[in-house]
Amino acid sequence: MQCPSCQNTDSRVLESRSADAGRSVRRRRECLNCDFRFTTYERVETVPITVIKRSGTKEIFNRAKILNGLNRACEKTLLSAEEIELLADEIEIKLQQRNSKEINTTEIGEIVLSHLKEVSEVAFIRFASVYRQFHGISDFVATLETFKPLKKGQLATVL
Repeated sequence: MQCPSCQNTDSRVLESRSADAGRSVRRRRECLNCDFRFTTYERVETVPITVIKRSGTKEIFNRAKILNGLNRACEKTLLSAEEIELLADEIEIKLQQRNSKEINTTEIGEIVLSHLKEVSEVAFIRFASVYRQFHGISDFVATLETFKPLKKGQLATVL
């Protein structure tokens, strides 16, 4: 590691700590030449994920888009901003763990839905209505039926 003060490459590590929720290591270093102290961060280099959109165009994965969709779906629910951030982290980790570094937006949407289904039914329905492009009440009913089997005629009394 090169010293920012004198550009010497010999330094010693004074302290190491986990940073960025365990995704990086923060190291406090001291230059052996000039005694200048500086901080470095060590992160795992990941291969960028390419997203294939419905139109067939490709773009680099953008975590902010997932987070924006989650925030909109989770508005006025009991999920905190921290929980939504953790959800986005889990989704991004799942995408990074895949063998293929190309993924369709439909696959990403299904991954988001599977995570939302576990934490909030309301957020799940909101996200599904946009992602699956609901056109009417029958689309909502079909999606609601995936949560819990209803007895015949029971849905009519709910509506």
